Amino acid sequence: MSDHSKRIQSLAREAALLPQEEVLQISARNQELVIGIPKEESLQEKRVALVPEAVALLVARGHQVLIESGAGDQAHFQDSDYSESGAHIVYDRRQVFQTGMVIKVEPPTLEEVQLMGMRQTIISALQWTVQPKGLLAALAAKKTTAIAWDFLQNDNGIFPLVRAMGEIAGNSAILIAGELLAGPHGRGSLFGGVSGVRPSEVVIIGAGTVGEFSARAAIGLGASVKVFDNSPHRLIRLQNALGQRLWTSTIQPSVLQEALKTADVAIGAIRGSGQRAPLVVSEPMVAGMQRGSVVIDVTIDRGGCFETSRVTSHERPTFVELDVIHYCVPNMPSRVSRTASKGLSNIMAPLLLDFAADGGVEESIRSNPFARSGVYMFNGQVTHPGLAAESALPFKDLDLLLASF
Repeated sequence: MSDHSKRIQSLAREAALLPQEEVLQISARNQELVIGIPKEESLQEKRVALVPEAVALLVARGHQVLIESGAGDQAHFQDSDYSESGAHIVYDRRQVFQTGMVIKVEPPTLEEVQLMGMRQTIISALQWTVQPKGLLAALAAKKTTAIAWDFLQNDNGIFPLVRAMGEIAGNSAILIAGELLAGPHGRGSLFGGVSGVRPSEVVIIGAGTVGEFSARAAIGLGASVKVFDNSPHRLIRLQNALGQRLWTSTIQPSVLQEALKTADVAIGAIRGSGQRAPLVVSEPMVAGMQRGSVVIDVTIDRGGCFETSRVTSHERPTFVELDVIHYCVPNMPSRVSRTASKGLSNIMAPLLLDFAADGGVEESIRSNPFARSGVYMFNGQVTHPGLAAESALPFKDLDLLLASF
């Protein structure tokens, strides 16, 4: 063997030992996405749909992200954070709404729908009970495909984005209650208590995600917790999730009233099956509570479960009624906007990558049950029977629409 051949073999062996770039198989169906993220207009909304880390992931996969200047300010993300992640910062609001896919936290307003083009996809919350009349009709006129992130449901029957926001709301409810209980209008009490002092009593109405994480936080601070719910199954599930026995009861007015008389804090977290939260705490029940006790009505976005509740804001979050402090701010997760934005983004970014990998939104809706579960309008046709009935728009079966598309 010649010296030249030996030299080539030696170089080949050295090259084989060097770290190699991973070669990933790229689907022929992979589609580039152009994503627009507008600044939220609602004064109550401080979250942003995608955080800079998620934008960097999407840009690295070949997608374009346009974000309106200032969209992340309320969540403490600067324009520079997004530009360094590869996003295009735009100052013309209309430009963001002209992308193929618009992603928001809050539902679109009628003014925002007017800025949109034809046959676009929009992903946002739906929150139908507080929507202006004519919103679905306006989206339908634009031939929009609309996906509600609060409708997205996985194979286990869990709504991951709703659950993530419920975890935040449950933890926040206890932290807020602790501040109010010790504040100037409260009872001057430390939430939880200390050795030799009676612990705070917390009544939680509802054993869902909000109730579970309220109970976790309250027990962790040393409070005595009582949980009410109409479903024995949810009460059993809650005890299993917490890994301990705690005081539970189905909702019986006389039992609930007695529990509220000695409660320092009452958390309203029961949503019910209808559009409105069930009203389970009457005005006389609230009147029987201790002076300076605290009510946190997490269900206020669906009407509230305390008769004395009325909507407040992040700027003026409380009022005193019948000597009881009421905190009734809708959209509690927005209070911790940075954490909530990350929670949203953790689920939204993989969904967007699935859209691209499947060959686009339409193909993903055909093949991806998770994406499909959030669809309430396809190409301008309402595919949710309840929404169609309430909006007086015709209902179209999504399977039939996909078959003809």
